[in-house]
Amino acid sequence: MNTRMLIPGTLLALTALAALKPSSAARAGEAEVREGPRGGPCFTIGAREERLGTPEFRALTVSDGARPLWRMSLPAGRSFPLSGAMCVPYGGRVASLPRTQAAPLEPGKVYYVHIETRPAKGKNMPLAYEGRFCLAGQHDGSVTVHQIQPGDREGRRLYGCRPAGD
Repeated sequence: MNTRMLIPGTLLALTALAALKPSSAARAGEAEVREGPRGGPCFTIGAREERLGTPEFRALTVSDGARPLWRMSLPAGRSFPLSGAMCVPYGGRVASLPRTQAAPLEPGKVYYVHIETRPAKGKNMPLAYEGRFCLAGQHDGSVTVHQIQPGDREGRRLYGCRPAGD
């Protein structure tokens, strides 16, 4: 047997296996970020994702890409259904839930949200939902919650997070 032929063949097989797409349960679903009822960002799953079923919420983390700014989680073994009709507000306080103190969010910066879930029984759904957002500065000095879509390009206005002319 020619061992020189065996090694390239093995590498080719390993490369082919690595190129296979992961199962849909391994993919991250799309989180939705919108203006909360009291202002500021509020987080849930996207409407397209909800068509697959309603996942069970476990934890949520907001970061600036380098460090976590706020995290809320349910105690082990507990969860609640997270539908698109409800959302978890940034810095939300439920006395019985473990959470960190929420750091202030700045206009014009990109933030990341990661929602950990458990799929609904018998459903092949993502275990996490992710998204990007910012507080978009307006010319009058106010800010609005702006979700950055997966295909958005950074551009001069930083995904629409900065007012035109800045």
